[in-house]
Amino acid sequence: MNLKNMSLLMFALLLTNVMVVAQDDNEEAKGYRFTDEININNTPVKNQYRSGTCWSFSGLAFAEAEILRKTGKLYDLSEMFMVYHTYSDKASKYVRLNGNLNFGSGAEVTDVFRVINLYGMMPESAYSGLNYGEELHTHGELDELLKSYVDAIIKNKNKKLTPVWHEAFDRVLDTYLGEIPATFVYEGVEYTPKSFAQSTGFNVDDYIEITSYTHRPYHKPFIMEIPDNWLWAEIYNVKLDEMMQVIDNSLENGYTIAWGADVSDKGFSWKNGVAVIPDEEKADLSGTEKEKWEALTKKEKDKSIYSFEEPVKEKNITPEMRQLNYDNYTVTDDHGMLIVGRAKDQEGNVFYKIKNSWGTDDAKYGGYFYASAAYIKLQTLGIAVHKDAIPNKIKKELGL
Repeated sequence: MNLKNMSLLMFALLLTNVMVVAQDDNEEAKGYRFTDEININNTPVKNQYRSGTCWSFSGLAFAEAEILRKTGKLYDLSEMFMVYHTYSDKASKYVRLNGNLNFGSGAEVTDVFRVINLYGMMPESAYSGLNYGEELHTHGELDELLKSYVDAIIKNKNKKLTPVWHEAFDRVLDTYLGEIPATFVYEGVEYTPKSFAQSTGFNVDDYIEITSYTHRPYHKPFIMEIPDNWLWAEIYNVKLDEMMQVIDNSLENGYTIAWGADVSDKGFSWKNGVAVIPDEEKADLSGTEKEKWEALTKKEKDKSIYSFEEPVKEKNITPEMRQLNYDNYTVTDDHGMLIVGRAKDQEGNVFYKIKNSWGTDDAKYGGYFYASAAYIKLQTLGIAVHKDAIPNKIKKELGL
């Protein structure tokens, strides 16, 4: 190769590298960019994998964060300990109600509090719940088997229940999740599940659950009508702006928040690590004039709005909008997570940092994502917080 050709080759390679870097910089410039303003210490992200047990993962993520806040000690608590007891007790109620109850893997953060109160808790090292040859939680077979079992008991071809039906139900749980040990050793000390729970200092009486809907009186508890609330547990009802005040006050004072929400909205993108509620009618997208925007088809509009390439104008969420989505099943009891911080995007819009339980693979922010204030307002089913994290005026209204 002569000197001239070599020079041309070197120039071409240099030009290619410049173009690649420019393309990378351009890709980096696209999308939402967040600056954390509050980031509360919490435990590592876990993976519920193919199980419907987000309520246990989020509830224990909350408990772990609270213990960390109070004691500075890092715990990895067993989610499947909660699942075992919840499934077992739910089976009894389901059979007593002749099947007129939602029976499945779903539950609420209330169930975590209840299990801790009645049975205690265990570390993951003492009870992983993986007794069936899998490395990650895979509950499809187990869920179907347990549902078929209790339905067979209700059909009752013997015309009366045997005294051992529930014992046999628990044997299925023993086989899949493992038998729960009466005692175990943790950091050189022998515990029972109850004594271990007491040793952590986590007191379920310190926490309450809050929601905001217009079909029930404000500042009073009510039984929330959602399928996974098989306990018929009560939740406090507050105004929408008060619910947001509780969230902000909690974060500003170092408390995380257990968050039950719906992530089925198309404004939620795990890939992009963001959840928003775009205003489809008023979105102002760069390079799209008003006339051109109005000429787009709905499919084209959706593609533009939900590209997540830049911040978009979001809907103004009202209590009436929340109620309508709840009544029409548009927002359902879908997923449990943990709010661990607050941030702003590049345009100064408020977002909340959310810890998920879907592992860290293919996660833009290492298992976390950012939900806009509009998303929190519209998609929240309920939250759980420490009573001390509630503003005094609201606490007084609730009679706490």
